[in-house]
Amino acid sequence: MIDPVVPDIHHYYLLFLAVFLIGLYTLIDDPHLVKKVIGLGLMQISVLMLFVSIGYVEGANPPLVDEPGPHANPLTHVIVLTAIVIAVSLSALALAIVIRLYAEFGTTDVREIEEALADE
Repeated sequence: MIDPVVPDIHHYYLLFLAVFLIGLYTLIDDPHLVKKVIGLGLMQISVLMLFVSIGYVEGANPPLVDEPGPHANPLTHVIVLTAIVIAVSLSALALAIVIRLYAEFGTTDVREIEEALADE
């Protein structure tokens, strides 16, 4: 029988860092506002994945009363659920601002918006 290759938890940290840096690069470098919102979402997702991996306990059961221990830590999962709600709200607000800027200036390019503001 072939044993599945399970990566070490430290390999996941590198994945989280890579996703976070891709989001940060998109947020800083791209002049398109929708892409900036997507970059912000990538950064949020990488942090949430990091929290979930921190709460993982190998061989643990769900934290139910009848289940014998060890139990997974439910606090990290509760924090992640709250953070997901906040992330969705933040993304919706950011996209609403992008729509308002597009209605005002006719573009979602930051450079063109800055030029239009400088001309006023």
